[in-house]
Amino acid sequence: IGPELKLHQCGIPKKMALILFEPFIIRRLKELGFVHTVRGARKMIESRSPEVWDILEEVTKGHPVLLNRAPTLHRLSIQAFEPVLIEGNAIRVHPLVCTPYNADFDGDQMAVHVPLSVEAIMEAKLLMMATHNIFSPSSGKPILTPSQDIVLGSYFLTMNPKGNEPGEKQRLPLIASLEEALSAMQEGVLQLHDWIELANPDKGNETQFGLAKKSVIRTTVGRVLFNTIWPEELGFFNAPALKGDLGNLILETFKMLGKESTIEALDRLKELGFDMATKAGISIGIFDMIIPPEKKERIEVARKEIDKIEDQFKKGIITRGERHNKIIDVWTTATDDIAKEVFRCLDENLGKDTINPVYLMMDSGARGNRQQVRQLCGMRGLMAKPSGEIIEQPILASFREGLSVLEYFMSTHGARKGLADTALKTADAGYLTRKLCDVAMDCIIVCKDDERRDGVVKKAIMEGDNEVVPLRDRIIGRYSTEDVFDPSNPSEIVISSGSLITEEIASLVDALGITRIRVMSPLSSRIKNGLTALEYGIDPSTNSLVKQGSSVGIIAAQSIGEPGTQLTMRTFHIGGIASAGREDPVINIRKAGKLNFKGLRLVTLANGQQVTLNKTGSIQVTDQDDRIVDDYPTPAGALLHFKDGEQVEEEALLAQWDPYNIPILSEKKGVIAFEDMLPGVTTKVDRDASGGRSMVVIEHKEDLNPQIIVRDSSGNPLATYSVPTGAQVAVDEGTRIDAGSIIAKTPRQASKTQDITGGLPRVAELFEARRPKEGNVGQMAKIDGIVSEAGTLRSKKRLLVTNEESGQIEEHLIPHGKHVLVQPGDFAQKGQLITEGAKDPHEILEILGPSAVQEYLIEEIQKVYRLQGVTINDKHLEVIISRMLFKVRITDPGDTEFFWGDQVDRFAFMDSNEEITEKGGKPAEGEPILLGITKASLETDSFISAASFQETTRVLTNAATLGKVDELKGFKENVIMGHLIPAGTGLPKWRRLKIDTLGSGSVESAAS
Repeated sequence: IGPELKLHQCGIPKKMALILFEPFIIRRLKELGFVHTVRGARKMIESRSPEVWDILEEVTKGHPVLLNRAPTLHRLSIQAFEPVLIEGNAIRVHPLVCTPYNADFDGDQMAVHVPLSVEAIMEAKLLMMATHNIFSPSSGKPILTPSQDIVLGSYFLTMNPKGNEPGEKQRLPLIASLEEALSAMQEGVLQLHDWIELANPDKGNETQFGLAKKSVIRTTVGRVLFNTIWPEELGFFNAPALKGDLGNLILETFKMLGKESTIEALDRLKELGFDMATKAGISIGIFDMIIPPEKKERIEVARKEIDKIEDQFKKGIITRGERHNKIIDVWTTATDDIAKEVFRCLDENLGKDTINPVYLMMDSGARGNRQQVRQLCGMRGLMAKPSGEIIEQPILASFREGLSVLEYFMSTHGARKGLADTALKTADAGYLTRKLCDVAMDCIIVCKDDERRDGVVKKAIMEGDNEVVPLRDRIIGRYSTEDVFDPSNPSEIVISSGSLITEEIASLVDALGITRIRVMSPLSSRIKNGLTALEYGIDPSTNSLVKQGSSVGIIAAQSIGEPGTQLTMRTFHIGGIASAGREDPVINIRKAGKLNFKGLRLVTLANGQQVTLNKTGSIQVTDQDDRIVDDYPTPAGALLHFKDGEQVEEEALLAQWDPYNIPILSEKKGVIAFEDMLPGVTTKVDRDASGGRSMVVIEHKEDLNPQIIVRDSSGNPLATYSVPTGAQVAVDEGTRIDAGSIIAKTPRQASKTQDITGGLPRVAELFEARRPKEGNVGQMAKIDGIVSEAGTLRSKKRLLVTNEESGQIEEHLIPHGKHVLVQPGDFAQKGQLITEGAKDPHEILEILGPSAVQEYLIEEIQKVYRLQGVTINDKHLEVIISRMLFKVRITDPGDTEFFWGDQVDRFAFMDSNEEITEKGGKPAEGEPILLGITKASLETDSFISAASFQETTRVLTNAATLGKVDELKGFKENVIMGHLIPAGTGLPKWRRLKIDTLGSGSVESAAS
């Protein structure tokens, strides 16, 4: 690492530079007349004579070199620097470019390339210099963010001093300016962490971080020093500077003052950070990992709870699955409580007046996260077996106490799984990137705008009822396709059609409560192998409109593939700790208002409380003007504390339910009867250790359909309930029950730990548009309508969905043992899952059309990355997905030249239809089809590019027999033939540039 370098420099050892720049040195030696032949020059270089070193200095000046670190996952893995000649044997890089390169100093290797031609040198300087790559192309966040030492230094400098903050009335030293503070420090009157009152430098100026009102601000000497490196326009930053804050400061500097100032500030931050980290002298010892004294008691409490659970299990009150889930719950809460204690103890640091180094590193974001610190000082907690099940006995020791042999053995599961996963998945992620590159390679920005205004609708992404991604984050930097009006004042236009949505506009949209906005998107593009600039929008890495000729396809592929490899490498850091995700089994009201029940089927218990029977309904909260302010989806078996139409206050408890089981409730009062419940065939009796017994449905054989029937006193059936596989029957035959009684319960799925193993294969599965496995496909309602049962057919259950308006009926055959999500009488919406399972993207396309499948793919892929805390801009996914939907299957050829069932290009299809319609013929009809990325990339027109991807001989023999012609339009074929690629500076438009020579006005042609 070279802390003394500027951002645009790198250190190259002299011996290396001598070899790299050899031809330049030889030429210079000949020019200066030291030698006359190349051989002489070579001898001179080999003998290392002093003149050679002087010439080397002269030759390398202003001649950038490219540094590349393998694996090259995205374009930031190869950047240009000005070489600085150094002694020694190792290449030095600027500390801030370690993040984009993902480099560390345990023996990483880098390749150095020297650009030779004038054009190459110009491109390296103007496009690839490290100073031009401050922001990540995938998310638009600064990628040159400081890490480790620099963060540590900045935090140490700006942290809150230990001890109590001085009271309002207490007199503090009043300091007028920075100079005064520094001189007081040098004379030893003030320390870095002393509270002072500073004359407010921002008084009267509205700034991002400063206060405009006050005349004096309370701060510390360290913060005054920290603020000297940032431009004054930002205001006085008066808080401990965490890693995230440094990122924000960089972003704000760029927004307000542009690239030059940002680069200067980054270099000053690097100097100051290293300087302070050195002076702070922070080190870490084993006694800094404080074990909280409450740990022993907390473990005792947990053990007592577990004895109770075991006791319940022995008496047969709870099932084996419930016991397992409850035990896991107890230990998870215990671990969390101990972790809270750990952080409290570390913060207090045994009452010393210095800050605890472990806490300092964790809190600043320099190294280690809360999970790791918890394992050092608290307890390691629950571990998972290789199969993903959670071992019930947790590891009670922390790393400071040391693990017993048994505990050590338990933790090897996680460690080994982590290492194996890493090795396997890196290859997978690399392959995914390659497939993505191949499919989106030819996507280039062709022109600025083609005047068309179709687009896709964007809305906030909700998970359950919390907003995960707000609408503003999804529309910033896109172009609107329609005029958007202010809802409270319809004559005022907030966004006009075809204009850019900036941050200010996005915040305004949020404030006005607009929930959906249609933006231009690569998904609605009509240009073959290309996009318009407005459809793509702002280029995240430059924060300005994307330039013509940008290869957005490749950048999209890299932005999606690069975190893929990151994700795989991240699994083993936590070493397979089981994190049982628990949702709170309650609904609390967030905004006050009036309740409105939508689609709920309720039953009233003896005590007057209502219980929900279905899980497709929801409870809405409306304000005075009947606008919906909130919407809570409710699960089956939720006990409601309010009735329909009642007013509720904020924070009120609306509903609660059993987190471990999904109950099946009876709507009617009556006597229980069983049907097709044959012991040993469809049911088995579980005996517990205590001799208690419970009946469990094991499977649905051939045409047996286990049901519980509720009859009235004269024996007529009032209601029948089909019992799913794995459910536990809670009533005996012949018992009388009240309405709302639980007659059976299915345990909610015991949670397996979520690992990215679900992640990378999941992303690949979505991009390949694979259908879910046979037994795992959930059936979707094909039309809107009311659900009804209609007996069985060939040992499958028949469900009918009837649309009342059109009278259309769709039949669904459901295999036995499949859990049905809707009950007879429920209203099913088109595309809603009616049986449990995964959605099939092809079916979504068939039922709901292309825009629904696009949205589904984007949301599902983003979900995987979000779990890992990776942000990818939607537009990258849209570029790839638009390539998956560019084929149409012909359903009726009409008068065109196509055949039935042909897969043709969407664009060719539209063109020929326009042609036929003009002549008055019958146009062809087709349905859109979804192709996986591998298939889509083999469907390319260029045989050279297809041959280089897969199945070379087949592609080439095919092309030879059919006498195909390759137009050399795309990237790959041009690279293979050794031509310039038709993008960026190699765009044909630039190659044929005519330039007026100064003065003469004659036209010269310049080939560049």
